[in-house]
Amino acid sequence: MAKGLQGCSCTMLLLLCAMQELGCWAMHTAGQGPGPGQPGDPALLAGGRVKRGWVWNQFFVVEEYTGTEPLYVGKIHSDSDEGDGSIKYTISGEGAGTIFLIDEITGDIHATERLDREQKTFYTLRAQARDRQTDQLLEPESEFIIKVQDINDSEPRFLEGPYIGSVAELSPVGTSVMQVMASDADDPTYGSSARVVYSVLEGEQHFTVDSKTGVIRTAVADLDRETQDRYEVVIRATDMAGQLGGLSGSTTVTIVVTDVNDNPPRFPQKMYQFSIVETAPVGTAIGRVKAEDSDVGENTDMTYQVKDEEGVEMFKVTTDSNTQEAVITVQKPLDYESKKVHTVVVEALNKFVDPRFVDLGTFRDQTIVRVSVLDVDEPPEFRPPSNLLEVQEDAHVGSVVGVVTALDPDTANHPVRYAIDRSTDAERIFDIDANTGAIVTGKVLDRETAGWHNITVLAMEADNHSQVSRASLRIRILDVNDNPPELATPYEAAVCEDAKPGQLIQTISVVDRDEPQSGHRFYFTLAPEATNNHHFSLLDIQDNTAAVHTQRVGFNRQEQDVYLLPILVVDSGPPALSSTGTLTIRVCGCDSTGAIQSCNSTAYVVSATLSPGALIALLVCVLILVVLVLLILTLKRHHKSHLTSEEDEDMRDNVIKYNDEGGGEQDTEAYDMSALRSLYDFSEIKAGDGGGGPGEGAPGRNPSSELHALPQWVQSPDLDFSVFRDYICRKVEQADEDLSVPPYDSFQTYAFEGSDSPVPSLSSINTWSSGSEQDFSYLGGWGPRFRQLAALYAGRRGGEDSEDS
Repeated sequence: MAKGLQGCSCTMLLLLCAMQELGCWAMHTAGQGPGPGQPGDPALLAGGRVKRGWVWNQFFVVEEYTGTEPLYVGKIHSDSDEGDGSIKYTISGEGAGTIFLIDEITGDIHATERLDREQKTFYTLRAQARDRQTDQLLEPESEFIIKVQDINDSEPRFLEGPYIGSVAELSPVGTSVMQVMASDADDPTYGSSARVVYSVLEGEQHFTVDSKTGVIRTAVADLDRETQDRYEVVIRATDMAGQLGGLSGSTTVTIVVTDVNDNPPRFPQKMYQFSIVETAPVGTAIGRVKAEDSDVGENTDMTYQVKDEEGVEMFKVTTDSNTQEAVITVQKPLDYESKKVHTVVVEALNKFVDPRFVDLGTFRDQTIVRVSVLDVDEPPEFRPPSNLLEVQEDAHVGSVVGVVTALDPDTANHPVRYAIDRSTDAERIFDIDANTGAIVTGKVLDRETAGWHNITVLAMEADNHSQVSRASLRIRILDVNDNPPELATPYEAAVCEDAKPGQLIQTISVVDRDEPQSGHRFYFTLAPEATNNHHFSLLDIQDNTAAVHTQRVGFNRQEQDVYLLPILVVDSGPPALSSTGTLTIRVCGCDSTGAIQSCNSTAYVVSATLSPGALIALLVCVLILVVLVLLILTLKRHHKSHLTSEEDEDMRDNVIKYNDEGGGEQDTEAYDMSALRSLYDFSEIKAGDGGGGPGEGAPGRNPSSELHALPQWVQSPDLDFSVFRDYICRKVEQADEDLSVPPYDSFQTYAFEGSDSPVPSLSSINTWSSGSEQDFSYLGGWGPRFRQLAALYAGRRGGEDSEDS
């Protein structure tokens, strides 16, 4: 077949060459126009002058020429060429001299290389006609085009691959999947070389392709993703409109079948069995079941529910969104003794149902779940669960308050023992019979102290105290009338000296700690000892209060300034209780409006003369004075303790070390030299330097030299160190006798060097000999820093010289 195609191409190439030669010849003869002297000759129109010009048309060259000889393209010719070879033809431009060569004499152009129209469709060149002798242009330079003529040498190509498309399963026939497109590099305007048609090479059983547009469509309606989820379809594109000899190219298209919800959920088993202990709390997970769905993605999302009434009451089913499992949990407490096995019907259904596939069947499934309840040893249960008991507050110790009952719910029905949690009854006000559960009083009750008691009763198995149940009981203490009524406050009243009969003095009210169910009712009357009272009267107002009124005209403070009125108060019982309270009535002086001015009681005087603001200011002043006094006493005590601590300070704890070096001889202000000189008698030492007594040589000495002479350490019979020795011995003695001083981790040494050495000083700077020959005048040349030393020794030397003289 390849050889046939090659032969066909060669035949077409020869035909095209022949057509080109004919076309060039025809265009050449047409370009010459009419001959001279003819009616259409333009030379005649120009007054006898002949017009010269180029003679050619557009050139064509066939691409992919495979011949051994150069391919003839065409001929350029000037109408001034007489064929004598005097004109030289040249070309320039694209490919001139390389791809295209021209015969300088004839003007024939040949192509020497193989051309490809898909790389370059035409070449633009310029032609020149020159005089061969003078090389001058005979015609103006002219531009012409050589066009590469197309042949079918490029196959169609799919440039946008690889192609991946998708289509939903169960789509109807003819559903568009995607479009493919091939490109042909041949010239679409010349022949059918670039005219492409499409066809299916592989996969035509399931898909088709439009031959002109390349649109791929489904060929069947039963594509099932669960059977095959992808197809590889090979599409071929052929040019030359699919005719014989056309070139072709192919590509592979991957078509993915997407899922639709066409499969209902199905339980792998028709029955599941689980077990759980009866003491499992509400919310405990029993187990998980899962229905399988052949679909994928959101089409597998499902919900679960309990269908039977018994299961709905006892159990709850939820859906795990991650695993799509049904989680069965306990919704109500289980009881092995009541029911040992529960049967639950669980239904699974798709969350998203496609109405197009409802006719395929119901999209739900059911299974049976059997839950076995396991027996465990449970603590006793209180029956009935009443938690309120009542008892009279006057009940005797040991009286029964109530009885609690607890039973073992297990089949064994073990005996039960009772106890009270003493953390709720620390005072042991109540006791309980361990066998019967009877609660009795353990102490005398008092409602006014505690009207309610909350206790916790424990019930446990007799042979297993770890199985304990608790029940909270509220015990209310019922009131009995065991407290007499009393006056609400110690009442005090005041009456004016000029009071009139029937004037209200005080209203009396009472309190009673008891709380009878029918409410309080109190009765007031004067005590029997006040029957002879003619000054005041008592009126019971019938609302648990009473009013005291005057019964005479005027009172006299000089005769009696205070009246004590005993009042008897009785409650309604039963039994009726009473008490006597005293009302204190003071006689006071009043003004014309009845306002109290003064009473014999200090309280009334103060209250009448001082306002509350004044009393507050007075209290603040007193408080400030007290704070000042306390502050002064604190400061004095702190100062006294500071002085005492300084006096009692242990000398052994105050060893101070000075390591600072002196400032030299010019430093005359750092230390007090007089304190050092006071230890020695410098006058005696200086007198001894001359060898005489204290009075010798004194008048002849220079005072300045005496003051600035450098003292030397020499033994003097008058120096007494006994004071230091006595001080050190006294301190040692005190330390030995002080038993309260703790032992010190230090070694204390009290040392006395004793008398000085009999060996005299070896220093050559100074000597006690009056006949020293040393001269200290050179010290003056040491500079200002040694000026003080030079003055001392120069002055001393001058004094000795004067003494010698």
